[in-house]
Order: sequence, then structure tokens, then C-alpha cells
Amino acid sequence: MKRELVRSYDEYPFTIPSIKNLDKLSFHSDVTFIVGENGSGKSTLIEAIALSMGLGQEGGSKNARFSTHENASGLFNFLKIAKGYSLPKDYYFLRAESFYNLATYMEETDNLQGTGYSLHECSHGESFMKIVTERLGGNGLYIFDEPEAALSPMRQLTLLTAIDEHVKNNSQFIIATHSPILLAYPNAIIYQLDEKGIRQINYEETEHYLVTKGFLNNYKNMTDILLDHDNTKNH
Repeated sequence: MKRELVRSYDEYPFTIPSIKNLDKLSFHSDVTFIVGENGSGKSTLIEAIALSMGLGQEGGSKNARFSTHENASGLFNFLKIAKGYSLPKDYYFLRAESFYNLATYMEETDNLQGTGYSLHECSHGESFMKIVTERLGGNGLYIFDEPEAALSPMRQLTLLTAIDEHVKNNSQFIIATHSPILLAYPNAIIYQLDEKGIRQINYEETEHYLVTKGFLNNYKNMTDILLDHDNTKNH
């Protein structure tokens, strides 16, 4: 964070505690996850990283030049990116929130590597996976914002496998997610964003793991408590 450029911490996005306390982050050469509750600054941070790398706000490669709205936080103007000596050959920003707009742009510009298929003729999850498995070329830097929003649990397992294939092909991922399935990727760095700032945690410490495990291990009692159902009554 280039703090000398920050005029006021009472202005957005510096009113977000995790952003206000941002200093320096180091990323795993394979996979780094960013987690936190809604409003914790995950998407703000990951969008700023993508924009700092020359990618578009709504996603795509560095060649993608389109925008349906301008509401970026401006945080990227305050970030300094330190790159390694071996630069990626491929870059891609994939976010579930604006994927429809990206798919439309790719079709209009024939940016599907000559495949001829229509992303809009596939389901949301299928088209999302086509980008991951057929568009990403490897030896790249790939930034994902909540990719699980488009995917069933089974598709998330498929995505986990696809991520690993790209990692084996010398790629690096930075992913904001709520998915306990994706977070299980071995040896990944996980950064937790909350009112205390940003800190690194283990997979088993994430709320995603704890809540999911607790619910599945005791789902009947949990649903009865959550829905205020009395097991002594017949419905």
C-alpha cells in the first residue's frame, strides 16, 4: 500500500477495516485465497489487484477492453505490485458478478480461440468452466472473484482439479471465495479479511470449514434450532 498517497482514511475504500489496515501481502507461487464475510473487502481488494495488473474491471484478459459500468473503488491507484523475474505469459480476471458481460464481449469479438461455440448457449456453470479449461493457456496469472457462485458442488470439485492442472503448468492463482471445497487446495495461503484487518489463517480455522463441518455433522439439530422446530410435534 502506498500510504503516502492516501488523503483520508474516512473515505471509501479506506473505511473498510481490512483495506485501512492493508500494508503488504505476499502471494503463494501456486494458490492464494482471500476470504471474509460479505462487505469485508474481498472483492474490493481482488479487483484492485486485477486492475493493478492491467486487467479490466469486469474481467477478461489484458486485451479485453469493455465496460458496462464504472464503479471501481480506485484502490488500485494506491497499490504497488512487486513482480518476480519470470513474468506470466497469460493473464485473466474471472469474476462471477460480471461474467454475463464478459461472455457477451467474448462472443462479439470472437475471443473464443476459434472454437465457434456460444457461451450464452451453455449454462452459467458450463460456460464458466469452458473459460477455465479451454481459454486459460497456462503459465499465467489468474485472478478469480467468487467463482463458486456459478458452480454446483460437483463443478467446484472439477474446478479444483482444473486449477491444479494449471498450477502444474506453471500458473499462479489469486482467488476470493466462500467455498470450503476450493479452500481445501493443498498448501495454499489463506488470508482472512475482517474488522481486525488481514491475517493469514489455516484451512481448519476458516469459518467456511467450521460452519460447513458443524452443519453437516449435525444437520438435523442445526436445522431444528435455526428454524425453531419442535421435534416433539408431528407435522
